[in-house]
Amino acid sequence: MNYVRREFIQGAPVSKNYYQHSPSALNLFAAAPAMFVLEKILGLKQPVGAVAHRGTAIEDGVAHGLKDPKASDADSIKVALARFDLLTAMSGDARREKYRADIPGMVVQALDDLRHHGIPTDTQGFITWQPEGLRLPIVGYFDFKWEDKGIIVDLKTTDKMPSEIKKAHARQVSLYAASDNQEGQITYCTPKKVQTLRLENIREHRQALLNIAKAVENFLALSEDPAFFTQITAPDLDSFYWSSPAARQLAFDHWKV
Repeated sequence: MNYVRREFIQGAPVSKNYYQHSPSALNLFAAAPAMFVLEKILGLKQPVGAVAHRGTAIEDGVAHGLKDPKASDADSIKVALARFDLLTAMSGDARREKYRADIPGMVVQALDDLRHHGIPTDTQGFITWQPEGLRLPIVGYFDFKWEDKGIIVDLKTTDKMPSEIKKAHARQVSLYAASDNQEGQITYCTPKKVQTLRLENIREHRQALLNIAKAVENFLALSEDPAFFTQITAPDLDSFYWSSPAARQLAFDHWKV
């Protein structure tokens, strides 16, 4: 099936929601199938909070500082703050100012950790992978690439430093480091610390990503009726995926839980 039909409630028009595999969508399916149904099949994508906008803004600031050797830390911070303010201009997230205050230090830490690689040959580069047996490609965008060094880095901002690479992040970066000549790395940055970890066993993580994609395609092929998928899944209301009042209301509306 090349698409999932999305039907709008209360007489609104019917349209087609063209699904495309991405590491984030596949990781969502693995972690929270009901939220996958809500966002990818019912088309009810949940709002992005200020913490996610913080990550996007920091990526922009770090990219500015890496691509322009003459850019000062202050310049890079200014770019990041401007992006954050733009993304959160209409945000009602009560944590907005807290996350905004994290940005200067996190930009500086990430730049200090990554500048030794030199100027990246590419940023926000598009990757597509469609191995045999998969009906739709898996697509994504890496953060930074140094072609001459064979290094691809994904920047992750977080409030708590992990002791090892998270499985979801490993699967994501395995897509980007698709060549045996590429080394995948993940730079974790908290408000107080930064560390870069090298991804091991890339082929195994990429195979796991492929296996999830095949499971998604088998899942989507079960029916053309969006309501069917609410009958074979159930939201875990203890999960952070369903923590917002709006998400809980949608859980009741579509799953009656």
